[in-house]
Amino acid sequence: MGMLMVSSVLLSKVRKFALGFLCASCLLVSDPVFADSILDLFMSPADEQRIGEEEHPKILKAFGGAYEDPRLTPYIRSIGQFLVQTTETPDAKFTFTILNTPLVNAFALPGGYIYVTRGLLALGSNEAEIAGVLAHEIGHVTARHSAGRAASAGIAELGLIILGVLGGNSAVSKIGEVGALALIQSYSREDEFEADSLGVGYLSRAGFKPEAMSTFLEKLDAHSSFEAERLGVARDAGIDFFATHPRTPERVARAIQLAGIREVNNPIVAHELYLNKIDGMLFGDSPEQGMHIGRFFIHPVLGFEFEVPKNFSILNGSEKVVGRSKDGAVFQFDSDTNEGNELEYYVRYQWAKGESLMDITRRKIGGFPSVSARIVPGSQDDKRLWLFAIEFDSRTIYRFILAIPTNLSDSRSSLIQGLPLSFRPLGKEVAAAIRPNRLKIYRVSEEDNAVDLAAGMQISEFGLERFLIMNGLKAGEKLTPGIFVKLVGY
Repeated sequence: MGMLMVSSVLLSKVRKFALGFLCASCLLVSDPVFADSILDLFMSPADEQRIGEEEHPKILKAFGGAYEDPRLTPYIRSIGQFLVQTTETPDAKFTFTILNTPLVNAFALPGGYIYVTRGLLALGSNEAEIAGVLAHEIGHVTARHSAGRAASAGIAELGLIILGVLGGNSAVSKIGEVGALALIQSYSREDEFEADSLGVGYLSRAGFKPEAMSTFLEKLDAHSSFEAERLGVARDAGIDFFATHPRTPERVARAIQLAGIREVNNPIVAHELYLNKIDGMLFGDSPEQGMHIGRFFIHPVLGFEFEVPKNFSILNGSEKVVGRSKDGAVFQFDSDTNEGNELEYYVRYQWAKGESLMDITRRKIGGFPSVSARIVPGSQDDKRLWLFAIEFDSRTIYRFILAIPTNLSDSRSSLIQGLPLSFRPLGKEVAAAIRPNRLKIYRVSEEDNAVDLAAGMQISEFGLERFLIMNGLKAGEKLTPGIFVKLVGY
């Protein structure tokens, strides 16, 4: 997927006024009234609304669509609209959407389009925490940060990059990178702090405890650290919420202090209400997007599966599956449409155009015609690159790209090269028997402990770690009888 660009009308404005905006951008913070006038010249509220309307369908397509639940969806929208009433523009139009992805994130687009993922909702423990996330994103919209960033940069783009392992049609562009997710270009620290300050104000005026924003950030931080370690990437590698929101609990506390917000009497928390709303929510991968179960990636809807070698961590996106091992090997799996061209022609001239190929091999994989090839390495390349194209039907091609470090042993390299060879059709009976995981709310008894509860969940890897993170618990912490916890089951 590439960058989502704004309309040609806005781009013409950029070219005409970029130099002036670059000079004026330094005034935006100190004079909000003048800031709005400058931003209106560059990007009017109507322009922002149009951008949001144009990009909203693309966001839905990129993230598996909207997650619609008769209890949860209107509940989240009601929290968002309640917060909007406390803003400087209570009559402004806002659209709140739950995205059907296990990735943990929240973000806003111009025009009042606010998104939270079900992965983020699964980490929340009460209504106040989720209200804190929504309030922060509303702050980005009311402060018009997208327009301000465009003005200071002299360009008008949202910079939406999803699972940026490959760019364009090139088979080798950025194959060594595993940037899990950069939903929107990171805002500046100043923009983030302003959204924090606005958000805590909205929270307090709505009757929520402003500190809930900070406590939820601690859960998000624990999740982010765990995922970075699991995937074998740097903490700031762009895999979740903190990649696009460089925030800390300390900054939220500072925002509360500077805003002069007094303690809210009888603040809204709504712990049990929130847990009731998310009870039964889909957890993890959905069948429509394919599911990582044990060492297998299984797509019960499209009807195929393949086996992933040991020591690979999987990131399942809406349009790509990316795996990375701690020894530096990377694979990507996706699909493409072939307009009737012979398979080798497709590989040579459509997929790997501009690249020199060697070791071109025809064979059957899972009963389907396939063509594989190795990209001729350069003198400085530290990875060997293989391409595998599998003709699933007359129009659909499933593709694997392997990037294997040159310093791996022959046995390990051969094992990874065998990954695409495990691709095979999935039987209808097997596909019908696969059930997705869902959140289950459970009241702790006297006999319960974290280890046993985690062991009973339908999670094949890191069950205890995930149980602790989703429930905001520390390792070794004793469970209090009578409290509610989140489990994962069918």
